[in-house]
Amino acid sequence: MEWLQLLSWACIVFTIGMFSTGLSDLKKMQQSKSTENIQFLPFLTTCLNNLGWLYYGILKTDVTLEVVNAIGAQLQILYILVFFNYSDNKKMVLSHVMMMGLILTCGWLYFGVFLTEGETRLNQLGFTCSVVTIAMYLSPLSSLMEMVRTRNVQCLSFPLTVSTLLTSTSWVLYGLQLNDCYIVVPNLPGIITSLIRFFLFWKFASANQDSPSYKSLTI
Repeated sequence: MEWLQLLSWACIVFTIGMFSTGLSDLKKMQQSKSTENIQFLPFLTTCLNNLGWLYYGILKTDVTLEVVNAIGAQLQILYILVFFNYSDNKKMVLSHVMMMGLILTCGWLYFGVFLTEGETRLNQLGFTCSVVTIAMYLSPLSSLMEMVRTRNVQCLSFPLTVSTLLTSTSWVLYGLQLNDCYIVVPNLPGIITSLIRFFLFWKFASANQDSPSYKSLTI
């Protein structure tokens, strides 16, 4: 039980730390009064993912999932609001937010109204959240391939890579303790992609010695 509690705290601390990396984007937007070079969709998809896992945690009565994803969702909502405030294309932001609202409504109707069998609902929700999380972890693969081609890792964030590896590893170990494949499986790609990023840092560091990423690596 003590080991499980330790893993629970590790999941909470590491995951909130990973979500908090978005604060740097928030600071950039406030300082520049602009959303230039800031991507909006990651905030939105992460928020959607957090809300899905929050519901899964509530159904499973897992306090760790509830705490992490409740805080994560609030942070993403904060990022979305700040992005909207400084965005020059507010219609685009609103359309994406409305799309997320539609998806959430459909999800609530399906999992909260039409599915009445508790075990079936939990399994299908867990599977859905797992697929979304895997897609999020694998989405940067195309950009990683581009970095391999150009031998340039300046776009990679070393602190985010570290936090992602720690977060994914802690969730895999936590899921193994609970025998919950819906927690274990979607976090394995997070470990794999983080290790790929570490390899890229090591492989191309000499070609990017003046880059911020390399400086982070050597600190």
